[in-house]
Amino acid sequence: MGATPKKPVHVPFSRNYMPTWAYDHITYLNGGNDIQLKLDKYTGTGFQSKGNYLFGHFSMQIKMVPGDSAGTVTAFYLSSQNNEHDEIDFEFLGNRTGQPYILQTNVFTGGKGDREHRIFLWFDPTKAYHSYSILWNMHQIVFFVDDIPIRVFKNSKDLGVKFPFNQPMKIYSSLWNADDWATRGGLEKTDWSKAPFVAAYKSFHIDGCQASVNAKYCATQGKQWWDQKEYQDLDAAQYKRLKWVRKKYTIYNYCTDRVRFPKMAPECKRDRDA
Repeated sequence: MGATPKKPVHVPFSRNYMPTWAYDHITYLNGGNDIQLKLDKYTGTGFQSKGNYLFGHFSMQIKMVPGDSAGTVTAFYLSSQNNEHDEIDFEFLGNRTGQPYILQTNVFTGGKGDREHRIFLWFDPTKAYHSYSILWNMHQIVFFVDDIPIRVFKNSKDLGVKFPFNQPMKIYSSLWNADDWATRGGLEKTDWSKAPFVAAYKSFHIDGCQASVNAKYCATQGKQWWDQKEYQDLDAAQYKRLKWVRKKYTIYNYCTDRVRFPKMAPECKRDRDA
């Protein structure tokens, strides 16, 4: 991928998104350009894209829940709407005050997940907005944090691994309580005296192939900027940054977990080649 994905423009929330639940827990700011999601002991909240997409580049700028956020999860993900679903996940796991956030990513193909990576971020994600992006084409799925690739999931269909290519996905985000697992495996519970917990969002950028939920292919396949040759792989500078993230900030990679997976998953060979 010889070029960095195009810079997202500041798109207002309502152009591409709509609330999905607990509408009264979403606050609109700056004329609807920015929003805040609120979690209290009664409910969290979330939103979804109006359209379905088959490939593209999707990003948001998010400022995570500050302070003692243990037990909370802020999620940004793509998902198709059936049993054997495809899904591409960012999940930000809250912390006790002073401890770093954990960013967990996962990829589901044909309903199969269990492909978690976990990293610490190299900044405090509660202090300012940072950009979180997903590039998805026929060749690869790339997770970006501020244009730095933190994970690549290569198309490994030739190795017998399913790859998301024929199920359009909606984009979702939510803020919810997951203190049964999110922080130290569920040992740290949500402190409701610190509620409400608030995550802030802006710049709701979507550049994807919009399709009906039943579409099996993108009508403009091969013609979009994110389909072009320079986006079919990372370039040398991006691989260098990815290796930096892996060496300094990665705390879990399912490809190296021989306890859960005595036999390494086939796609992990490409993961190690990265």
